[in-house]
Amino acid sequence: MVYVLQMKLFVSELMYLIVGIDPGKTAALACLDMRGKLVCLTSRKLAGMEWFIDTIRKLGTPVIVSFDKKNSDKTIRKIAAVFGAQIYLPKTDISVERKKKMTENISVANLHERDALVSAITAYNAYSNKFKQAERLAKENNFNETDYLKALVVKKYSIDEAIKGKKSGRSMSIGR
Repeated sequence: MVYVLQMKLFVSELMYLIVGIDPGKTAALACLDMRGKLVCLTSRKLAGMEWFIDTIRKLGTPVIVSFDKKNSDKTIRKIAAVFGAQIYLPKTDISVERKKKMTENISVANLHERDALVSAITAYNAYSNKFKQAERLAKENNFNETDYLKALVVKKYSIDEAIKGKKSGRSMSIGR
């Protein structure tokens, strides 16, 4: 079963995403927008890389691909590489108790979806202060593309550099 809570219709309007992945025999995928809103939560038995990539592509451009373990799985690394996304791993494996607490008010179909969702939420939370700062400075500078700004911040651009379009010798394109 696929839960798609928000989807843009035109390719040019696809959103930037924070993606949580739980690979395995039953694979799960959770996507948040750059404001932390759940966009997609789904799982599938015997899903391969193609399923992850196709599902993500239909929704948008991942900026972060995350996992709930401190050590990366090869699937996470490959998916991040396909999209040129950053990988987010927690400093320690996220405990089952913490996962339950983080998702107690959210309906998930199975433990795999819960793990993927917790991965995405944890990654979002790790960047939330920077995202709030980016929103504030975007508003002060009349910069309307806040999600794009946040995506650049994840890619290690300073907020000022991103708002003013300074390139510092680097390309400023992200999935555009």
